[in-house]
Amino acid sequence: MTTLKYIAHYPEHIQEQARLLISSGRLGDYLEKKYPKQHQIQSDKALYQYVNELKNQYMRKSGPLSQVSYNSKLKVLKHALGVHTFQSRVQGNKLKSHNSITVASLFKEAPPEFLSMIVVHELAHFKEKDHNKAFYQLCCHMEPDYHQLEFDTRLWLHWREQ
Repeated sequence: MTTLKYIAHYPEHIQEQARLLISSGRLGDYLEKKYPKQHQIQSDKALYQYVNELKNQYMRKSGPLSQVSYNSKLKVLKHALGVHTFQSRVQGNKLKSHNSITVASLFKEAPPEFLSMIVVHELAHFKEKDHNKAFYQLCCHMEPDYHQLEFDTRLWLHWREQ
C-alpha cells in the first residue's frame, strides 16, 4: 500500500481513490485536464504585486506587507509550502509590524489556482494564527474553492514526486 504523505489525514476512501489514480497512471492526466494553465508569476517582485492585490482586495485593514518571496529551500527545511512571519516591536512610542510571506519555489511551475490557494492560506494567517474554524472560513471567503484546491494541490505534489 502506497503511503500518501500529503493526504495522509484524509479519509481512507479518499486516499484509495488517489491510489487508484496513481497506480493507473491517470493522476497527471486528471490534474492537467482540470488545471491546464501555468501562471506567469516568476519573480519575487511579481509575486509581491500579486499577493498585495489579493491582500488589498480582501484584507485592506490588515498591516502592510513587508516582503514576499519564493524560496527553493522552504519545502525541505520547514516541511511547508508557504510561511507567514509576523514580528511586532516597539520603536519609541510606535508599534512597528513586519509581515512577510514566503512561498516554496516549486509553485513557480504550478497552475495559478494552486498559487492562489497557498497565498490565500498565508494571508489568512495575518488575522488567524491557528488553523481553526475562523481561519478556514477566511480562506473560503477569499477563495471559495479553497478546500478542493488544497486537496488537488496535495495530489499535484504527489504527482511531482513520482
